[in-house]
Amino acid sequence: MPHIFIDGQKIEAKDGQTIIEAAYENGLQIPHFCWHPELSVSGNCRMCLVEVGLPKRLPDGKFAKDEDGNDIVNYFPKLQIACATKVADGMRVRRQQNKVVEAQEAVMEFILINHPLDCPICDEAGQCKLQEYAFDHSNGHSRFEETKNHKDKRQKWGPNVMFDAERCISCSRCIRFSKEVANQDVLTFVQRGDHVTIELFEDTQLDNPYSMNVIDICPVGALTSPDFRFKARVWDMSFNDSICGTDASGTNIKIGVRNNKILRLEPRTNMHVNKYWMSDKARLDYEWINENRVTEPILNGQKVEWIDAQKAVSQAMKKYKSDEIMILTSGRTTNEDTYILKKFAQKYSIRNLFALSHVEAEIQDQMLNTKERVPNLNGLKEFGVDIADNVTEILKSGKIKMLFLVEEDFQHNTHLYDTLEKLDMLIVSSYNHSKLTEKANIVLPASTFAEIEGTFTNNKNRVQHFEPALVTKENASRMGMKMSRLDKMGAHNDRWTKHEQRNSKQCWRVLQSIANLDGANWQYKSSEDIFDEIAQSFSSFKHMDYQKLDLHQGLVLGQGDKPEKIVNRYQSHVMKPN
Repeated sequence: MPHIFIDGQKIEAKDGQTIIEAAYENGLQIPHFCWHPELSVSGNCRMCLVEVGLPKRLPDGKFAKDEDGNDIVNYFPKLQIACATKVADGMRVRRQQNKVVEAQEAVMEFILINHPLDCPICDEAGQCKLQEYAFDHSNGHSRFEETKNHKDKRQKWGPNVMFDAERCISCSRCIRFSKEVANQDVLTFVQRGDHVTIELFEDTQLDNPYSMNVIDICPVGALTSPDFRFKARVWDMSFNDSICGTDASGTNIKIGVRNNKILRLEPRTNMHVNKYWMSDKARLDYEWINENRVTEPILNGQKVEWIDAQKAVSQAMKKYKSDEIMILTSGRTTNEDTYILKKFAQKYSIRNLFALSHVEAEIQDQMLNTKERVPNLNGLKEFGVDIADNVTEILKSGKIKMLFLVEEDFQHNTHLYDTLEKLDMLIVSSYNHSKLTEKANIVLPASTFAEIEGTFTNNKNRVQHFEPALVTKENASRMGMKMSRLDKMGAHNDRWTKHEQRNSKQCWRVLQSIANLDGANWQYKSSEDIFDEIAQSFSSFKHMDYQKLDLHQGLVLGQGDKPEKIVNRYQSHVMKPN
């Protein structure tokens, strides 16, 4: 493998790599706008200019040395773009020479000539690559005194993407992503010089299932989301790492929160799962977490305390024979929840423990959209929970007197509503109010994936850990450092502190409390306690723990002792808030 030197630091590169690829793989930054590791090289921003030299070679191929024994290096007379220049053994790269700094300042001055001062109203402000580089790589002075060139603003490219041509710096990332990743070649440059802009081909729109990723990779505020537009400033929000809870892909995400409400979801890099991308469907599927939530336990139509609801469930479990009780769950429960649910069913000798599948076959594709619309179906299978297809017949038979729905809402199984008439007792653990909660004798408010800690096993059997991003009464004591500064520091009379604090609980905590009322004496204090027990009890989870899952961004079932190599993850926007 070739060795190169960047500012005197020797690093090992791979054959065929470019300078910028080798630098980022070794944790070194080179400023850039247009380059992206998953897109082809365009080389049009010129921000990554560096000084490049090669050792002088003798006729026998060896490097020539000076009298001190150092390589004699011949530097190219002109600067080279790091995104397109391939590495060679012994290559020297300088990032901080005066001529490099002057070139970067000139590029920044050129880019800012026609860029509008929209920062006070721009959604990208606070996480903008142009702001970042204006601070780090600009001299802060412009010689341009003429009127700025104005272009069309608020252009709707598609249902989920808005374009502001004035802010565009012509990096072409959106054009290349649409063509090379999303396979929808509908964008192109038109005009020349300072009149250049991006347009859609005639009679087309940017409406592919991954269109909103162009917003993430846009280095400026030219592309914005109509869903998030003008909702909040990013420095007033918290961004916590999580795993997508609405499909089986295991997409790594960041949850953006203000006033204890999710304002947006965005992808988080994991090269083993979703790389840098996220589907539009998963990105926009969060309103059910904010709205119409069950916030208190309900017993026969009346709000009650948790202990009263748990006692009522305990009494119901003892009232009916085990073969008269059915528990239905879904792949929305975590591995920890599922493990305790299985123990719960075994304690009460319940054999009728099933899960329902949630399938939308028409949206499945070759990237991240899965037909299964729950995050942990493979986790359920690993713990031996059957995905049943005969639930309708069992319920219609009249043998089942009590039905316990654990985070199952019949969303993709509406035909089961008609089977509820034969029940004596319906207990529902639910996120949202629905027909089921109206009909239920007992309603237990459940916490969503955004409010709990646990693990999901995705459709490729990768186990991934996530933590809460929203505050509930249950997790409030651990959420201080995860909250936005407004939510954490607001006064009692501030409008952003009036958010709803839900009295919901994670599934395993509810089941443990009910079982302990009947003498179980389970003593789990956290989800991590349960996962450690799972790792000891199931060979497929052996050698796994939360710290190892976080370090390697997940581990594959049965391969806990064979983690993938840890690599430096590319970050497009270094100053982006976490």
